[in-house]
Amino acid sequence: MKAIDLMMEEHKNIKRMLKVVRAYSYKVLKGEEVDYNDFYKMIDFIRNYADKHHHCKEEDVLFQIIDRQFNMKNGPIMGMLIEHDQGRLFIQNLETALKEFENGDEESKLDIIANAVSYADLLNRHIDKEDSTIYMFANRSLSEENKEELNNISSELEAKAKESGTQDKYLNMLKELEAKII
Repeated sequence: MKAIDLMMEEHKNIKRMLKVVRAYSYKVLKGEEVDYNDFYKMIDFIRNYADKHHHCKEEDVLFQIIDRQFNMKNGPIMGMLIEHDQGRLFIQNLETALKEFENGDEESKLDIIANAVSYADLLNRHIDKEDSTIYMFANRSLSEENKEELNNISSELEAKAKESGTQDKYLNMLKELEAKII
């Protein structure tokens, strides 16, 4: 599979998790019973599938190749990198709020909801921008040589992740969490 197509498929999986994050947040808001340990599973998915597995292909490969060919680091690519960092902050704050809740701070439920929903909203918009702008630009404008390099490096990264079971682990986790909100 070509790198851009693969990253767009990964975006679909990430968006599925964002629906889970939002659904769990709504349960917290309504005062329904929630297994707060599931939030830690969401954080695991986000940090290791969305960020480490997916964003590394963007940050370390695609964005570098685009910048090398077009010198665009300070344009739209910088915006994408800033949003990645903003998302990481929301997840860090979500984890902190979960720990505070576990230590008896009932008010931290507000921070759980705020950071989870903010992350989901940010990433939904972010993914739409990447799919409709950055990825389309790369498909149209990268040289064939750079596309080949992107595809080769992406294939190597996918093979390593498959060896370690990354895709299977996190897609199974996603299905498990989705089943709990249906």
